[in-house]
Amino acid sequence: MAKTLLIDLSTRRIEARHTDREILRKYLGGRGYAARLLADNVGPEIGALAPENWLIFSAGVLAGSGWPAGSRYCVSAKSPATGAYGYAHSGGHFGPALQLAGYDALVFRGRADRPVYLLVHDERAEVRDASDLWGRDTHETELTLIDRHPGAAVASIGIAGENQVLYASIMNDLNRAAGRSGMGAVMGSKNLKALAVIGTRPRELPRAFLDLARRQVSFVGGHGNLGLLRKYGTPGIVGPKNVIGDLPAKNHQLVQFPDADRMDGEAVRAVSVRKLACYGCPVACSRVTRVDDGLYRCLLEGPEYETIDSLGPMVWNSRLDVLIYANLLCNRYGLDTISTGVVIAFAMELKQRGLLSDDEFSLEWGDPDTIIGLIKAIAEKRGGLGRLLAQGVKGAAEELGGEAARYAMHVKGVELPRQEPRIAKTFGLGHAVANRGADHLYGLPTLDLAGWKDAAKKLFPDLYPEILDYSKERLRANVLVFSEHYCAVVDALGVCKFTANETFALMPEDFAAALTAMGEPIGPADLLLAGERIINLERMFNVAHGLDVAEDVLPERFTREAAVVAADGGRGEVKHTSLCDLESMRTDYYRIRGWDDRGVPRAEKLRELGLA
Repeated sequence: MAKTLLIDLSTRRIEARHTDREILRKYLGGRGYAARLLADNVGPEIGALAPENWLIFSAGVLAGSGWPAGSRYCVSAKSPATGAYGYAHSGGHFGPALQLAGYDALVFRGRADRPVYLLVHDERAEVRDASDLWGRDTHETELTLIDRHPGAAVASIGIAGENQVLYASIMNDLNRAAGRSGMGAVMGSKNLKALAVIGTRPRELPRAFLDLARRQVSFVGGHGNLGLLRKYGTPGIVGPKNVIGDLPAKNHQLVQFPDADRMDGEAVRAVSVRKLACYGCPVACSRVTRVDDGLYRCLLEGPEYETIDSLGPMVWNSRLDVLIYANLLCNRYGLDTISTGVVIAFAMELKQRGLLSDDEFSLEWGDPDTIIGLIKAIAEKRGGLGRLLAQGVKGAAEELGGEAARYAMHVKGVELPRQEPRIAKTFGLGHAVANRGADHLYGLPTLDLAGWKDAAKKLFPDLYPEILDYSKERLRANVLVFSEHYCAVVDALGVCKFTANETFALMPEDFAAALTAMGEPIGPADLLLAGERIINLERMFNVAHGLDVAEDVLPERFTREAAVVAADGGRGEVKHTSLCDLESMRTDYYRIRGWDDRGVPRAEKLRELGLA
């Protein structure tokens, strides 16, 4: 049985406990287990950056097991961005290292009196001094710790986390980010610079599971739905999204980008030097890119789609070299690239509207000096503008007052990810209602947008083919509710969603079979019920912290300003316009969920899920 490690940073006391098997049965592990720990121990009276907040690193049971793409870990805490539920995920090798060291979760409480890092080597753990690492970027920190502790998997914060920028990320494998909802800021508030985990204990897994895992690795590796990811990685979706008007540009003033071909799958492949894969992944969707010449010469694992849009069209930048270098800077400083791009676009639109100016930065659309300079200023909290934007668009807009809030693209304090809610309407609904704030991965409802017909017929036989019409609000809630449950399951098990919600190569019955082969019999329906339980527990955490329907909203740009979609990626004649009717979709969503009109789970729903 795996353990949970409790680390009190104030006293440096470390306690190992056997993880409660009943909690794992109900919440599966990973994200679900962490949500239960937060709900039980972090009340509304505790501030996100207070020592009493809990910071939880958790990995699901399939991480490091040999299951295809079993590579993910979750970081959870009360979020400084939302003031309520927060978590972030990352792939690579850190999550499997946790499981191979014998831990379901590492839980941090308190605040160290000086910078520290945690060293875990199987059953041994100790808090060590990190004074020599404080002030270093994430690459320097990780490489130093790997040199110091050979074989370690490292997760660390950079200067942005140290400075408690509200969208600071936690980095591992150099360029892998647990980026959303400010988990890096929570880590910085605890004076915790890094974790170094060495896991060498072979997992004792049943032969039935190992045989099943091997078959699924082969199946996923050759699955047709993953072909685009194998060939291009996520940059492969830039072109198709631009065609349909789902490539946000100029702070969502536009939905297409005329220069998208300068940063699409082929453009990124042209500067790629090799492919990379996370632990146990047969797809290898990641790319290492290189800028050979000029001011922005560098080497990077990336960029991924979300970063491409955030630091490209969103800020009206058409230079791939600037984008790659900006991505690398964010990684080394420990900044979420999604929020960083949205914050910069917010400042640029304020300049456009005559609401903001700065002596150091032009704030003109696409200006490389502004993009690169603001990344540094934000991470360092340098100058008035750097300190202002380090709060995120919500905090910055509140400080500026006046009309600024109209141009702040966020939900619950978390900057919008890179989908266009007026076109990809299920994603728009998902951004509004996600419990951790604006989020594409909370529900990842690609079923309709990508047109996965076989999965739609199987999952919604009575609603097919209408269920696939992403342009209409009707039935979008049906898609999202299922997708949120499935995402919660996959997150809790420690598996990459690219094999599940993104492509439907693997279905709920496949994961149920995996757990059953591990000796924990469960059917697909009960597996999805566990996902529903996780969603409702997270919602009740937010309810306890004062959130309700008032926060399940989108910026008014999406409900009042029509998106204009043109032929040829924005160059041709107008094809159509679109608005997002969020209210009708949200009403359907609450009804299907069994929540009241304030977005609060009803008592009978909580009883049904064992949450009463």
